[in-house]
Amino acid sequence: MKITTSIKLNNGAKMPMLGLGTWVLESKDAYNAVLWALQAGYRHIDTAAYYENEREVGKAVKDSRIRQSEIFVTTKIRNEDHDDPQGAFEKSLKRLGLDYLDLYLIHWPVKERNETWRILEKLLEERKTRAIGVSNFTIRHLQQLLKNAKVVPAVNQVEFSPYLYQRELLDFCRKHDIQLEAYSPLTRGRKLRDQKLVAVAQKYGKTPAQVLIKWALQHGLVVIPKSKSKERIIENAGVFDFTIAPQDMKLLDSFNENFRTCWDPTNIL
Repeated sequence: MKITTSIKLNNGAKMPMLGLGTWVLESKDAYNAVLWALQAGYRHIDTAAYYENEREVGKAVKDSRIRQSEIFVTTKIRNEDHDDPQGAFEKSLKRLGLDYLDLYLIHWPVKERNETWRILEKLLEERKTRAIGVSNFTIRHLQQLLKNAKVVPAVNQVEFSPYLYQRELLDFCRKHDIQLEAYSPLTRGRKLRDQKLVAVAQKYGKTPAQVLIKWALQHGLVVIPKSKSKERIIENAGVFDFTIAPQDMKLLDSFNENFRTCWDPTNIL
């Protein structure tokens, strides 16, 4: 496994397993982070209309001078835009300055999600995006969507870490060939000083953040750590020269305490 290692989605599209998240990165920070990540070898960038940084992300992609075909770009529909999903998609594409998207997600399980999904299926059929998926969907939300969907979501992007080890959701997604993607895999820094985690990191001569990323990768997850620091962006990619032993993977699994750093979609709709 290396920084460009990809996983094949249920429609055949290839998605790099390590990416850069850009939530709450604004203007210059977003531009710099994306450019640094691409220079460091990342080939997967995640953004959203809600983040209001699509222009900066797109400019960094362009300024990297790396062909679009070599970079996997994800964005998401804003909750307020479900009255016109097609228009929202086109606006995101324009802000990004791209010819197509690699992955377009429903950002949140809003009540209009089934109607919006039909539009996303149309965008996929028209090859305006290479894959479609969802974000923050629980098992219940996925079951509701699958009842009428013609296309099974390629990806479900959710908060996921050893401290929020959603094993049942992971098993459900695997059963239905939906790739789970982990955001906030570093717990937004809140658990990096946990002595249990620090001890594992010291054993491998790695940082706690690197152990969290590697744990996700070894579980077969796509993982998108976020940082505005060039040093941290490079550090987060330094996870391909070691393997966490099975007994330590089990230990990390046991850290679960349903610890969320973001919103909880469990009781939505």
